[in-house]
Amino acid sequence: MAGTIIADKIQTENAFLTLNVGQTLVATINSSGILNSSGGTMVGANGSVSNTAITGLVTASQIANVANTQLTGTITGSQISSNTLSNTVFQTGSVENYMNSQNLGFGMRNRIINGAMVIDQRNAGASVTPTDAQYCVDRWRAVASAASKFTVQQSTTAPDGFTNSLLLTSSSAYTPSTSEAFGILQLIEGFNCADLMFGTATAKTITVSFWVRSSLTGTFGGFLTNASFNRAYPFTYTINSANTFEQKTVTIAGDTTGTWATNNSGCIGVGFSIGAGATISATAGAWGAGTKLGATGQTQLISTNGATFYITGVQLEKGSTATSFDYRPFGTELQLCQKYFTKSQSWAAAVTAGEGQGLIAWNAVTTAVIAGWASHKVSMRTQPTITIYRQDGTINATNRFTDGVNTTGTATCPEPGIEGFRYVSNASSGFTAGTYYQFYYIASAEL
Repeated sequence: MAGTIIADKIQTENAFLTLNVGQTLVATINSSGILNSSGGTMVGANGSVSNTAITGLVTASQIANVANTQLTGTITGSQISSNTLSNTVFQTGSVENYMNSQNLGFGMRNRIINGAMVIDQRNAGASVTPTDAQYCVDRWRAVASAASKFTVQQSTTAPDGFTNSLLLTSSSAYTPSTSEAFGILQLIEGFNCADLMFGTATAKTITVSFWVRSSLTGTFGGFLTNASFNRAYPFTYTINSANTFEQKTVTIAGDTTGTWATNNSGCIGVGFSIGAGATISATAGAWGAGTKLGATGQTQLISTNGATFYITGVQLEKGSTATSFDYRPFGTELQLCQKYFTKSQSWAAAVTAGEGQGLIAWNAVTTAVIAGWASHKVSMRTQPTITIYRQDGTINATNRFTDGVNTTGTATCPEPGIEGFRYVSNASSGFTAGTYYQFYYIASAEL
């Protein structure tokens, strides 16, 4: 049969048409669908395609079910509506190519460290009343223009999928002055966000996502900043229900101006405000110059005595879409934290706990020096500040290994290194040569 069939109709159940090329049967059309020359179904009566290879270009189509089918070529503008691919093999590189085209990385997708608030090396879950720039849970530091206005504590109150959050509690009904700010902040190292290309014409869009809960409702504020605090992007989000965890997402076009480090110094700061005065706040949604640590019109949680603010699952990633939280192995997350803060004690013990683990004993080579070698648990970001302390938590002090007698004078570490240190000095000559002395230490290389 050649030519065109117009307004043709099969009127009886047993009627059929055959398609031939020359004398060769190509296909048969009947009420069961389109059959090949061997009687196999090519297209079923309901239009389904099963066990068939589709080659070429499928454009602006919807494939509701793909079963035992091979698709080759290009699928453009199409939708697989079931959202499920079962027993499907992707061509090598296809997933990677898609992720790369969308600027979605596989390695360390989340640039925030300890975004799930699971590591608290300094305080082991104890509440602290922070001073400005004091670190609380690992990698998160306080913004506190005035003393004793709020407390910070690692909490076990968390949304599904998380075990911890960071809890901020207002200690009074305080009204910030025009230049005062309160909240928390994490500075991200330049090496970890150099690919975002902030400060250039090709700065990348980023998305910040997080889980938040408060005893108050309303419009809350946060901000992005550079490490010099002279470029800032305030943002807002809404807490709709009191005492209920809600997930929030903020997408931000990268800053094309300003100075943003690409080395081991600070680059991007991510902050969450619980109070900010008029001159240290700015309208949300735009990059601008100056120090801005809050958003104009935000809820001032610091002004309600006893008000609470929980946050966890904080993620900053490249692109305009928030993906699921990037859970890294706990050991990996701990080592990322220890690059900035480490101690000879176990990670789970508070600094003043006085446990036996991690106690270092060195021999006094003179009355002023005890010597040995102490290696940090990981290579640190830069040369750290090292603080010596003894078992009872007394800073700059040691005690005798044999009987625990405390030494006199001040014990310090004159030559701290990225990998470790080799001696402790005591200018007051508080040691007895040939005797062992013991101590703990902490090393901080925070941004």
